[in-house]
Amino acid sequence: MARSRSPRLDAPLGRGTVRSRPTSRDRFGRFTEWVARAMGTPAFLLMLTLFCVAWICWNTLLPESLRFDDAALGFTALTLMLSLQASYAAPLILLAQNRQDDRDRVQIEQDRQRAERNLADTEYLAREIVALRMALEEKNNQVVTRDVLRQELKAMLAELGDADEAPGDTRTGGRSSS
Repeated sequence: MARSRSPRLDAPLGRGTVRSRPTSRDRFGRFTEWVARAMGTPAFLLMLTLFCVAWICWNTLLPESLRFDDAALGFTALTLMLSLQASYAAPLILLAQNRQDDRDRVQIEQDRQRAERNLADTEYLAREIVALRMALEEKNNQVVTRDVLRQELKAMLAELGDADEAPGDTRTGGRSSS
């Protein structure tokens, strides 16, 4: 029996399941996010600063035969390298930001739908509570409040207290305690 190449929809993805590879667009998008995250770190700024300091020191302190970027011309090669880095960094950061905006938009939509469901559930529960109160009022013509319940309990406790003090108490076998 030959195995089907299409994934089964009634089973979760496992080790034996063939997963589709992420598209090159998604892979590039993840790369842009990685670049944007890396460029925003203190480590990147420190490495870029050390690179520029090393470049300038190499081209000013070493013998003229080992220099490759003349300080008299304003370190033209270094300026071009930094411009190239900046020209690639800006679009990569914008692409990563666009992906984040898309994710935020999806999250906002999901939050809106969840809020609508919560509102509908709350309204349903409020209607049910009102229906229960109306049913109680119809049945008893009175809603049992805390005060009414307290009065009833006090009356029952008083009755129990009176029964305990009555002569010929059955709990003590008719004997009086002296």
